[in-house]
Amino acid sequence: MDEIIVAARDNGASADNIAKKYFKARRYAGSGDRRAIRELVYTAIRKFGDRPESGRAAMVGLAHQDKGVADLFDGSNYGPQILADGELCSEDRAIPFWLNAEFASPIDEAEKTALFDRAPLDIRLNPKAGKEEDIINEWPEAERLPLAHAYRLPTGTSVENCRPYNDGLIEIQDLGSQAIVSASLASRPGTVLDLCAGAGGKTLGLAAQLANDTRIIAADTDRGRLSRIEPRMKRADAKNIETILLSPQKEMDSLSHLKNKCDLVLVDAPCSGTGTWRRNPELRWRMTPKRLAQTVELQARLIDLASELVMPGGRLIYAVCSLLDAEGGDQISNFTKGRRDWRDINVDLPIGRPYRKGLLLSPYHDGTDGFYFSCLEKL
Repeated sequence: MDEIIVAARDNGASADNIAKKYFKARRYAGSGDRRAIRELVYTAIRKFGDRPESGRAAMVGLAHQDKGVADLFDGSNYGPQILADGELCSEDRAIPFWLNAEFASPIDEAEKTALFDRAPLDIRLNPKAGKEEDIINEWPEAERLPLAHAYRLPTGTSVENCRPYNDGLIEIQDLGSQAIVSASLASRPGTVLDLCAGAGGKTLGLAAQLANDTRIIAADTDRGRLSRIEPRMKRADAKNIETILLSPQKEMDSLSHLKNKCDLVLVDAPCSGTGTWRRNPELRWRMTPKRLAQTVELQARLIDLASELVMPGGRLIYAVCSLLDAEGGDQISNFTKGRRDWRDINVDLPIGRPYRKGLLLSPYHDGTDGFYFSCLEKL
């Protein structure tokens, strides 16, 4: 817990990676002990929205609510020191106090509670490589979802070692991300730029459903994340994707040849990740008012950058896996204010709610990760 708290404060390694390293160095710990430690750690991460002062403060917070945990504070050789009166402990508050009022207006208390449910396991069929029968034959229990090629599997299903996955027939992808891809397909573009491609999930989703002669460019400033798209491209047999590694703050140096030439630019911008707390609850410990302000500034710069690359008649799709107004509706309002050469386009999808020139998706309303996205057209 101490290591995870410091990493969250300093923007270091993820909790999952820290846990893996921790147990690798302690192979003497039995499977039962590892399971118990992991459960305690992740219970604390999910329960406490504010970053604890220390690992002990987090565990003391759990002890105040669970006698079984309190009994472990026995001062033995392998146990923590006995609890003291008035000892510092984490406060049982799921959402950081400073962040609670920043959510989009439709996100009420029921919506916020659902942000900590268990996330489902969604997959996307690659229609160029497989058919629905391939999904049903492998997983008869697969649930068809409202979007084309989207399915939900029982939580815990082993996917990455199965034939459909290894043969490039499917990808693991949340329904919300698939919705953003579906919105991007409306114009059937000829040149596509995924400006913040990361590991290429949405890039591959576009390649799977656009014509093979579509030029698709995946760009990012993170070399490690961008490199992960290469094996995924080979597995999906996607031959029309090219990658560009960008330099932070100097992105246009590598993109100037695309100025006013893209039919579609997708900006899946870096954000607070408030819509993904079901999967990554520790993100609450990483975000601060200062970091949020810096992230909002970066998002605005990326929208401006993307707008220069869109050709007249082309489209810009801005998306964040966030449910905060500052990262969603505010960004689009600020961008379109005074710009007569841009208009917002209504996107007709079977999920989501219209909200501030875009669509809002949430775990409670749609069963997806939380997203805001907006489709804009350059006149």
